[in-house]
Amino acid sequence: MRITRVLSTALLLAGLAATPAAADSSPSASPSDDSSAPTQAGTSFRTATELDQGRQATASGSTGDYLYWSFAADAGQRPTVKATVKLPDTHAGETWQLDVYDGLRRRQACQYGASTRTAAQDATSLDLACTLRTVRAWSETWANDPLPGTYYVRLTVVDLPSADLGKPVSTEVRVDSKDIGGSAAVDGSLAQPLTPGIAAKSTSDDDSSSTSAALSSIEPDGGWSSGWWSDRWVWTGVGGILAALAGIGGYALTRGSGRPRRVPPPGM
Repeated sequence: MRITRVLSTALLLAGLAATPAAADSSPSASPSDDSSAPTQAGTSFRTATELDQGRQATASGSTGDYLYWSFAADAGQRPTVKATVKLPDTHAGETWQLDVYDGLRRRQACQYGASTRTAAQDATSLDLACTLRTVRAWSETWANDPLPGTYYVRLTVVDLPSADLGKPVSTEVRVDSKDIGGSAAVDGSLAQPLTPGIAAKSTSDDDSSSTSAALSSIEPDGGWSSGWWSDRWVWTGVGGILAALAGIGGYALTRGSGRPRRVPPPGM
């Protein structure tokens, strides 16, 4: 009876510990209203259009243009960038490429996904995708790990016949993240997010208008994480409790019911 009670308690604690882990593995919530999503793209890193995760941005341009967007990614997230290019009615074979850069403008490798694809002559659209590695709260200075901060998306054609240069195209870009949780936690955190992007801000008055640089205001929902908390703390605590319960259960199994009946008491 005692052993059964110990095992039941251990199973209950394991179930409670699994709850936050299951929540961490689910995709981030996506806003249902895309009315405020951007309808144009920037033409450089400095003019990249800010895009919230979970919203779909659209933009029109010409083949040969460089289209830029920026989004914020926090520690523990694994961002996935998806882009759809709607091609002209008539075109030759052309190759499009989707690149993602961090706040230091270092190109980030795609963990998986087709970030470069070639469209056939009869294709009407082309889909690209890039899933980054999990964003880490801290990394060595020599490493190229994804860190919390602003990320830039660049979409452009890299192989195009000169006859198709300048033809109109329309694009759709969306960024979603999966929360990985404590399995990607590290012992450390950045003092500040990695270079919150620089954007161009236009100001005008009665006499003149000018463009100045301004810090990007984009950030994850709920603000940036502190970097020290993760569900690894929960699993560590539960592991300690289960170890203690295992010790109690082992003692209960090996202790027995007392002195055997056939053994005479001392002094006999």
